Amino acid sequence: MHLGLDLVSGEIVCDELTTDEVGDPTALPGLLDQIASPVTQFLADGAYDGGPTRDLLTARFGSMIEVTIPPPKNASPSPDAAQDPTVRDCHIAEIAARGRMAWQKAPGYNQRSRGETLMGRWKTVIGPKLKARNFENQKTEVKIGVRILNRMTGLGRPHFERTA
Repeated sequence: MHLGLDLVSGEIVCDELTTDEVGDPTALPGLLDQIASPVTQFLADGAYDGGPTRDLLTARFGSMIEVTIPPPKNASPSPDAAQDPTVRDCHIAEIAARGRMAWQKAPGYNQRSRGETLMGRWKTVIGPKLKARNFENQKTEVKIGVRILNRMTGLGRPHFERTA
């Protein structure tokens, strides 16, 4: 199950259920097709690392999209990193200089934890497994689950204010 979360509203904006053979980057075009509004920031785990993902996001949303994907621990800069560094090259350099945890905090990558929280909420409210037996019915079950969680989110979210 692949889900896309709007960090501002907390709603699930895209979803796709695929078979185990379909990896995250392969499912990305189908997810992006479901998004009508402009996207300014894309946070994802390391499974999405690579040029094709960045190229697809730039083609869909323009060069101003902020893509934050952690490079693997053994990542090396591109050959042109000294003259023309990519965003990925800058991430690799910053991780090397400041450490992975400091890098996660700087571009807001720690906001990705909200996606993990969403999956925890899914497992608590909807359940840890899909009930339907055939794949098409499972896809429908996911769509229903998304609508349920979005409706619950629409009913209200906590607002925190610092008092001191």
